[in-house]
Amino acid sequence: MNTTTNARLPATLNDVFLLAMMLTLAAILTTAMVLQYYGGEIPCPLCLLQRVAMFGVCFGIIQHFRHGNSARNDGFGMLFALFLLIVSVRQTLLDIYPRPGHSYVGSAVLGLHLPVWSIVIAVAILIAFAIKFAVLGGEHLRDQSFSPTLGRLARLLGLYVIAICLINFVSVVLQCGTGACHTFGYRLLDG
Repeated sequence: MNTTTNARLPATLNDVFLLAMMLTLAAILTTAMVLQYYGGEIPCPLCLLQRVAMFGVCFGIIQHFRHGNSARNDGFGMLFALFLLIVSVRQTLLDIYPRPGHSYVGSAVLGLHLPVWSIVIAVAILIAFAIKFAVLGGEHLRDQSFSPTLGRLARLLGLYVIAICLINFVSVVLQCGTGACHTFGYRLLDG
């Protein structure tokens, strides 16, 4: 390998890493929306906040691909991962003990309910960012440009994330209207 290829390798690994992270989050958000629309599981307000946090991590990654590598973009993603952790821990602690007339929201996936999965996802995101910084660093990646293939994939995936975010936003407006959200139906559709 020549020195140009050696210098480019950490930047390419960084881009692949972030693209894989965004792809994973897009798949998780898509699965949550499939459970909502086809499984009839209307998300609670805390579930909606968890989605906001996952979209926030994705938008930090989208910023990376739009404006280049920056600790600010990674920090943005990490802040939303921390927000996801806080919200999901709160919801899990609220629902850890069954209360009369209140069951866990949603069905279990592989034995865990979605708020518990959100804890796992948040911790995994924070660990992934820590590993990325420990292995790849950050400052030497600043002036690196993306490969055309990764750039195209990132743009397409970014557009997909924005599309599902807009679908989710419309769904939240239909579910909540201008009042407090609930899990009984879509307020604006039910009349």
